[in-house]
Amino acid sequence: MSLDDTTVRKIAHLARINVAETDLAPLAKELSGILDWIEQLQEVDTSAVEPMTGGTDMTLNWRKDAVTDGGHPEKVLANAPESHEGFFGVPKVIE
Repeated sequence: MSLDDTTVRKIAHLARINVAETDLAPLAKELSGILDWIEQLQEVDTSAVEPMTGGTDMTLNWRKDAVTDGGHPEKVLANAPESHEGFFGVPKVIE
């Protein structure tokens, strides 16, 4: 597929990219080359290839959902600049 300067200008506008007039022709050639590669890839028969979600076939290891730490509110609140009755204190933002 061959792109002309007008099409490249429109693509650049849609992508919100400022392209100088002198760069339109080289950019058109590069984009046309990329589209040619895409056309070649579309010719490959992938009907027997199973879809993948990643580069390797793996499953995640499940772990037991258990609390392994906690019960130390005073240690957590020690990092707070302000606390009230066991909770973080935050400044009022709405009158």
